[in-house]
Amino acid sequence: MNPSPTDPACLDPLVATVIRADVRAQSAYHVPDAAGMVKLDAMENPYPLPAQLRQELALRLADVALNRYPVPSYLALKQAICREQQVPSGYDVLLGNGSDELISIISTACAGDGRKVLAPEPGFVMYAASARLAGLEYVGVPLRADFTLDLPAMLAALAQHRPAVTYLAYPNNPTGTLFDAQQVLQIVAAAAPFGIVVVDEAYGPFAPHSLMPALPRFNNLVLMRTVSKLGLAGIRLGYMAAAPALLRQFDKVRPPYNINVLTETAALFMLEHLDVLQEQAARLRVARAELSSRLAQLGGVEVFPSAANFVLIRVPDADKVFAALVARKVLVKNAGRMHGLLQNCLRITVGTEHENLLLLAALAEALQVSSSAPD
Repeated sequence: MNPSPTDPACLDPLVATVIRADVRAQSAYHVPDAAGMVKLDAMENPYPLPAQLRQELALRLADVALNRYPVPSYLALKQAICREQQVPSGYDVLLGNGSDELISIISTACAGDGRKVLAPEPGFVMYAASARLAGLEYVGVPLRADFTLDLPAMLAALAQHRPAVTYLAYPNNPTGTLFDAQQVLQIVAAAAPFGIVVVDEAYGPFAPHSLMPALPRFNNLVLMRTVSKLGLAGIRLGYMAAAPALLRQFDKVRPPYNINVLTETAALFMLEHLDVLQEQAARLRVARAELSSRLAQLGGVEVFPSAANFVLIRVPDADKVFAALVARKVLVKNAGRMHGLLQNCLRITVGTEHENLLLLAALAEALQVSSSAPD
């Protein structure tokens, strides 16, 4: 019998020699083709910038010196973020090429023999992926069945594993849950003797409050945000704030020119017009409530509370419903395979009014088709 093409014996000798075994065993992050689809799988803001702003931004970008490297301090952009995002006085931010790079910076800076990363599950997949790539052991602590924090389990895991890094998404992805703020801060306090706690507010624009004001109370608290969900996913900009001593160490790991000049210019421009993005976020919060209500009226659909720009639902058979939605040119996230607690769950981005109506109509048909389809 010939060996399978995926068998190590069939690997190119150079790949087998040079590339780490755990990397060879992994699959690359998959982004499905959304061409021609109603795209509701990636938690993007569905609203474009107004035409006048696009024209003004184009003129601003046209003046950028593409032949020059960025100024690596990014001072003007960081000052604007601190001012507009209510970063506490005396605190600065570190910029990343999206939150993914910030997570990678944290993993690299905190890696070491026997060190661990801890997070509730289900959660953002990059916490575990980045930890493992940096050689850190990853420990997941299951959420409760209603996707709230299991505080006793979290505190027990902290005491047992003493992780160098603990992640808490606030609100959580992929569930949309806004964890209890006092429980989050209790975890921050419990981790203080041995590790940092990264509170990831990627979906902060859609939540009722932020933990940014708590930064001065905890030297081990890191607050991470991104502009992606606010409406600027294409420019790939994230930032994190922490005690100055921590931020200085993370900055040593950051590549010197990690934010390109077009991203820097676009971000500075949009911070001058933040009210436009905030108004769009407000519209999405209203649309989220309406979409959740309409979804709950469909037979066989369980809707979970969300403080993000997406809604998690449970259906009788997520695989069949997902396939039926794809056949109707609607793309959502089949979350059922991500974690045992997410069995038969779909994650749906809040879209425009038109997109949400298309989704609801397609989902009603998909539910009917899936219920009559043979197993």
